[in-house]
Amino acid sequence: MSGNTLGKLFSVTNFGESHGPAIGCVIDGCPPGMALSEADIQFELDRRRPGTSRHVTQRQEPDQVEILSGVYQGLTTGTPIALLIRNTDQRSKDYGDIAQRFRPGHADYAYWHKYGLRDPRGGGRSSARLTAPTVAAGAVARKWLLEQYGTVFRGCMTAIGEVEIPFKGWDFVSQNPFFAPTSEVQNLEDYMDALRKAGDSCGARIRVSASHMPVGLGEPLYDRLDADIAHAMMGLNAVKGVEIGAGFKSVAQRGTTHGDSMSPDGFRTNNAGGILGGISTGQDVEVSIAIKPTSSIISPRESIDVTGQSVEVVTKGRHDPCVGIRATPIAEALLALVVMDHALRHRAQCGDVQVTPGPIAASASPLSS
Repeated sequence: MSGNTLGKLFSVTNFGESHGPAIGCVIDGCPPGMALSEADIQFELDRRRPGTSRHVTQRQEPDQVEILSGVYQGLTTGTPIALLIRNTDQRSKDYGDIAQRFRPGHADYAYWHKYGLRDPRGGGRSSARLTAPTVAAGAVARKWLLEQYGTVFRGCMTAIGEVEIPFKGWDFVSQNPFFAPTSEVQNLEDYMDALRKAGDSCGARIRVSASHMPVGLGEPLYDRLDADIAHAMMGLNAVKGVEIGAGFKSVAQRGTTHGDSMSPDGFRTNNAGGILGGISTGQDVEVSIAIKPTSSIISPRESIDVTGQSVEVVTKGRHDPCVGIRATPIAEALLALVVMDHALRHRAQCGDVQVTPGPIAASASPLSS
């Protein structure tokens, strides 16, 4: 394995480069008999697609997905599903100046030392362009989990740079260009305009949750559900931190507060983020990720070239001042892929297990609001 595959029973292998002819993925392990069309996948790709607002990269990619295999007469066959997304708006000339130079904050230096060469066009394999196949695969997982368990995945931006975004409701997210859970837009636009004028960038915090979760997903120790979620989220470009439930806030909590009390009606709080001992409790799985500032900025920065000489780097091209703006659909997809893989693993080992029904997870927790 070379780091391009996620999952064990629901296995997704990602391929392609930012400025190559196409990108895509192969999904192995999808159960047969599920109705699946390109339209089912396209909806999620359109949410992630570049060029959808003036605050994100203006690269105009339609991101039209093609199903090449694994579906016959509208149903999954149980064989590998190959998904292809063609690149149509590459501007490789924008990267001519940095072919021999290393951009600060990018993978250029690390890739060059690891492989002895690198594709400088748009970052090549390290580009966020490669998140499109992840979203496509996530759409397949989301559809199966919704039909089998009613599981729903949602995400939103909770902070952009220093600006905290109050949660007003999930219904606002689809109407907000920042995927923010509020009707407020002007203050976020003003913040982004000031950043762009300064030739700078910022990071973001993204919240993603899975509701109507089945109980019992996850394995002891190294394949814990939360461990696999963190592993997948850290595979998303620019992610520098992952929290499950209360996350780092738990440092300041007391045991009398952090431990989620239970009653015959369910859990009273959800500081655990829906996972105990690495296994899902049936509560909402709650994840937050921290995304670093965009490394591609027009402000000059110090660096070196391939000969080790000091140079100044200015990154041209079409870039997101905050890559976190388009991260919400990607984080949702990654969570769906992990849950899907563990759902199949649980079904394989523990599908015959029957226990006396326990309390139904309460919805009163602030984290599941």
